[in-house]
Amino acid sequence: MPSRVGWLGKLKSGLRRTGNGITAAFVNAQIDDELYEELEAALLMADAGVKATEFLLDDLRRRVRSNMATDAAQVKVLLADAVADLLRPLEKELVIGEHTPTVIMVAGVNGAGKTTSIGKLTRHLADAGASVLLAAADTFRAAAREQLLVWATRNTVEIVSQEGGDPAAVSFDAVNAGKARGKDVVLVDTAGRLPTQTHLMDELKKIKRVVTRADATAPHEVLLVIDGNTGQNALSQVKAFDEVLGLTGLIVTKLDGTAKGGVLCAIARERPIPVYFIGVGEKLEDLETFNAREFATALTGT
Repeated sequence: MPSRVGWLGKLKSGLRRTGNGITAAFVNAQIDDELYEELEAALLMADAGVKATEFLLDDLRRRVRSNMATDAAQVKVLLADAVADLLRPLEKELVIGEHTPTVIMVAGVNGAGKTTSIGKLTRHLADAGASVLLAAADTFRAAAREQLLVWATRNTVEIVSQEGGDPAAVSFDAVNAGKARGKDVVLVDTAGRLPTQTHLMDELKKIKRVVTRADATAPHEVLLVIDGNTGQNALSQVKAFDEVLGLTGLIVTKLDGTAKGGVLCAIARERPIPVYFIGVGEKLEDLETFNAREFATALTGT
């Protein structure tokens, strides 16, 4: 599929800053302790985290032995294989249609690109033929409602919002409206917050409870948007939000221009929640489904 080839090119250039240290380790390298030490430093610099780095290097040593690799170029390919295998459990397709509507709750800290990702996700779903209703439950931030209205207009989808309304009430109304209008998807945009803001995290729990009142099977997906630039901090957010909400998937944004794309390895090792989409740019089409092999290829420059 040509568009996927174009996407891979975009992903490779987006992850260049993360991958530079990894590819540099292989330049004129011998297969020795120094190579493994260089790779360890590069993976830690890429925010793969200590656990994933140790796991990958142990796995790589095993692969090098069993394949009887004799030069650095072979080792590089084996590292890509090891990364792909580590990331594969994160590969999962977002399924729409088992419930009507499929209710998707989206959370994330301010600045992670949450509302923009909802706009892009709306476009992705609409392109796949799904009818989408947006719920502007981010009443905490004045600009969020307007921002979502812009995305709704751009994507020509309906939106349920109340100025200064109660986020849980907006969510409840949106799910009921989605059912009444026969929508395929209801996307609920919740307020950006830090996991340390207990009262706001409690509000998220309330939104989830109220959504369940509107539809006993909902929410069907609870997604967290994380900023790839924040590295290990993103992993902390995943853990914190998962404990409160029970996350079903992640959207990782802003992977272009970051040197911390290795955080997906840390997530795979420590909190393997599916990564439904990754983003490498501002355009609507710059959000794409996550593929472990593509990511490993881009990360290692193979």
